Amino acid sequence: MNINLPLQTQRLILRDFTKSDWQGVHSYACDPEVVRYEPFGPNSEEDTKSFLQRQIKLQRQQPREHFGLAVTLKDNKQFIGSCSISITNQDQREASIGYDFAKEFWGQGYATEAARKLLHFGFQQLNLHRIFATSDPKNILSMRILVKIGMRQEGYLREYEWVKGEWRDRLLYAILEREWIQMQIRNVE
Repeated sequence: MNINLPLQTQRLILRDFTKSDWQGVHSYACDPEVVRYEPFGPNSEEDTKSFLQRQIKLQRQQPREHFGLAVTLKDNKQFIGSCSISITNQDQREASIGYDFAKEFWGQGYATEAARKLLHFGFQQLNLHRIFATSDPKNILSMRILVKIGMRQEGYLREYEWVKGEWRDRLLYAILEREWIQMQIRNVE
């Protein structure tokens, strides 16, 4: 499999994490509002540094199955968030995606742009058949992003995760390769 990183969009660069990204990651990972629906956080500095060490270690995995990526603005290289695509079942050609952005970059289309690029990367470079994501049912903004990029709600996972002292439900969204191809054709027409 030939992997071409970094990934670029009109406004963003999605690249492998480096050790120097820890302050950028920490800026959102310690914010209670940003991590409200996440299984992690708010992070201590040590939590964030450990996360980054794991991400960098996974970059060397062969074959590589996890792509945790720093998201920076193309024009000034400012770190604004992160996203990931992780192969969950190699035989079934399936992966999951996720994203987190610093609060000051919400509502500007960056998460949608990054998530669309993850789908493109997954279907074009990783040769995936299905890409899914989960979202807390209360996280309306994230669910809007998943719908915008063409995912459909497939299920409601009741009390799916033990998070921050309580059982949390998750909504399951997914898109198939053929659905993604149809979207690309419609966008060209």
